[in-house]
Amino acid sequence: MQTYFYDLVERLQQRLRGDEVLLCSFQGEESDFVRLNRNRVRQAGNVVQRALSIDLIEGSRHSEADADLSGDMEQDLAQVSAVLDSLREQRIHLRDDPHLNYAREIRSTEVVDDAALPDSAEVVHTITSGAEGMDLVGLWAAGTLYYGFANSMGQRNWHSSRSFNFDWSCYLQGDKATKHDYAGRQWNPAVLTDKLERCRHELELLARPPQRLAPGRYRVYLAPAAVRDVVDMLSWGGFGLKEHRTAQTPLIKMVREGARLNPAITLREDHSRGISPNFDESGFVSIEPVTLVQAGEYRDCLVGARSAREYGLPLNSPGEIPAALEMQGGTLARADILNALDTGLYINHLWYCNFSDRNNCQITGMTRFACFWVEEGKIRAPLDVMRFDESVYTMFGDKLIDLSSERELILDADTYVSPDAVTHWN
Repeated sequence: MQTYFYDLVERLQQRLRGDEVLLCSFQGEESDFVRLNRNRVRQAGNVVQRALSIDLIEGSRHSEADADLSGDMEQDLAQVSAVLDSLREQRIHLRDDPHLNYAREIRSTEVVDDAALPDSAEVVHTITSGAEGMDLVGLWAAGTLYYGFANSMGQRNWHSSRSFNFDWSCYLQGDKATKHDYAGRQWNPAVLTDKLERCRHELELLARPPQRLAPGRYRVYLAPAAVRDVVDMLSWGGFGLKEHRTAQTPLIKMVREGARLNPAITLREDHSRGISPNFDESGFVSIEPVTLVQAGEYRDCLVGARSAREYGLPLNSPGEIPAALEMQGGTLARADILNALDTGLYINHLWYCNFSDRNNCQITGMTRFACFWVEEGKIRAPLDVMRFDESVYTMFGDKLIDLSSERELILDADTYVSPDAVTHWN
């Protein structure tokens, strides 16, 4: 796909006129997918898709459009040439863009991931064998994602990333289910087998009579997916420079009032793992990690191309929403989690999360999928679905007890987060 993209841009830029500048971004995918229901394959196939984004610039005016590509050069060239003509006509009627910002310095890069992915047929056999007797519903996807940038000044950037992701649930009855995922770039069937056995054990626990709790203050363990759900809420306008300058960030108290999280919390945006590209649609390349929160204190914002121009600050990120977020691990071994929790709530997933008080970083939501009541370090009973309303300054602040030392890759958010947290909730 790399050669195809570069050849298409070379031919397209021959149609430029005068002082026009062309920016092109490419996204492509070649993936296998398998859908399972009742632990049997219900649908399987292969996805191949390509898309091109075009930005045609002259002076401070520009117009943009997207086009799906077929892979046939002559057909695609005719299509994007027509798009180029349309953008040229539209640009005449547009005003100058005061925040237009694109790379003038040529910085070409290439990252090609050669990770060996497992054969999908072998994976499906491992899944169905390990989940025999369980009502498993899930989606397996594995393949290569492609990202590219090219401009009419000669810059070329390419990034390919190979990975797999299996997201599944195992149902007992009604709304009682356990949910897990396994994602990565280095396949290990033993990891999947272990997770499936964990599902089987959780289903046995779900068969017990449920525990209904009165509203109150409890110790809480947050599993990887639950931590991800909280971090996703912080990423919703929490780290971008634009949101900070317009006071829209939910972390406004950290920025303006000196509020802090627990010293165990360190968050950084780091593209060096190769999961997501370190260049943007304007051609800027960001190499260094950006530490967003260090030892509980807010440190830096993500500065994208337009905000860099608007506020006169150096660009440090392809975008202002984290795409490769990493949370530093703690000291708690996974085997010690139940003992550290002692008595309280074991929460696997959160559901319907939203801000109840954005300025105070207060999140409301519900528990879901195999949440349990723990007494004296032992799981005693499943919990009915519960609603919660709690501030991140409590969850990840002075009430945080510890983070696990082991971390887990979660690809659907392109994030690498600490899998576990033990904390207090009211």
